[in-house]
Amino acid sequence: MADYELSTGGGLCGVKYVNTVETVFDSKFALSTPLKPGVTEKERESERENYIESASANFPNLMKKSNQASATQASKQSPWALPMIGLLALAFIAGIIFLKQQGESDAPAAQPAAVSTPETILADSSLPPAPITKPASEKLTMEVNKAVMVTADLDFGSKVPSIAEALREIDRKYQPADRQGRTFAVLDAYGEPTPNGKLHISMHVSSEKAGHGALVFRRTGEILWDSEITPVPGAQTGKNLIVYVGDEKNATWVVDGTGGATSILDAKLRDQPMTVRNFWPDGAEREVTFVYSACGCPVKVMARRTGNRTMRTSELPVIFPDDPPALETINSLMGW
Repeated sequence: MADYELSTGGGLCGVKYVNTVETVFDSKFALSTPLKPGVTEKERESERENYIESASANFPNLMKKSNQASATQASKQSPWALPMIGLLALAFIAGIIFLKQQGESDAPAAQPAAVSTPETILADSSLPPAPITKPASEKLTMEVNKAVMVTADLDFGSKVPSIAEALREIDRKYQPADRQGRTFAVLDAYGEPTPNGKLHISMHVSSEKAGHGALVFRRTGEILWDSEITPVPGAQTGKNLIVYVGDEKNATWVVDGTGGATSILDAKLRDQPMTVRNFWPDGAEREVTFVYSACGCPVKVMARRTGNRTMRTSELPVIFPDDPPALETINSLMGW
C-alpha cells in the first residue's frame, strides 16, 4: 500500500501519493511532522484516514481564517495608502517650487543703465547701420529718421586724398517733397587707401525729410547712393546735441549741458554729483559720443584729456561734415 500526504498549498486541497516519505504537511506553517511510530498497519491506515477526514473538515475554516487575515492586513495598510500618495505629491510640488525660487534668487539683479533716456540707449548701441555696397544699380527706398552706411572705392588718380578731402568731392543731391531744406545728412565718414590705389570710404547717412536724396562722385559722375525717402507719421523733426563721456569700464554718462559751461571739463554729469573734470583723469583716454541727427545715431571718437582741454587721438572718423555749426560747438566745447 502506497504512502501518501495531504497537500493544501496554492489554495487547493488534494491527495498526493509518495512511496518513501511518511510525513504530513501542516498547511498553515508548511512544516513536516512525522507519523507516530510503533503502530500496526491497520492502526496506521486508520490514523491516516482520520487525519484526512479531520483536515478535509477543517480546511474551509482554515481558508476562511486565512482570508480574514489577508483582509485584516489589507485594511491595516489601506488607510495609509492615500495619505502616502498625497505626501509624495506634496513633496514633489514643494520641490518644484523650491527649485523655481532658487533659480529666481540666483538670477543676476538688473543693473540700472548709466543713461536712462531713449537717446542714451541708442547712443550706446554698438550695432552699425546696414551697409550698402556701391555703385548702386537701382534706386533705394528708406523712411525718414533712418540711417544707412554707404561704402565705395573712389579713384582719385595718383594722389589718394584724406577722407575729409574726399568728402568735398562728393556732391549731395536733395529733392525735398516740400521743396525746402535738405533730405539727408552725412554724420561721419572713415576709410583708408586700398592696395590698388583707390580710396575706400564709408559714410554714415541719416535721412531727415521726405523726398529724394543722392550722393554723386563729382569726378566721374558715379552715383554712390540714390534713394527715395518716405515720410513717417509723427516722426520727430528737431535735433539737439547730446554728449556722452565714457569711463574706464566703458560705461557712458550724459553730460549736463544746462549749466552754460563753455568747457566740457566744467560741465556736470547728469547722473553723477561731480564735474567732468573730476570724472575724467588727466592723461586718460576716453570714448566721447555725440548725438546730433534725425535718426538719433551715435557718432563716437576717442579723446585724451590734457590739462584743461582734450585732444582727439585719431583724425578719424570725420564727424558732422554737413553740419558746420554743430561741429564748431563741439570743437569749442572739447577744446579742439
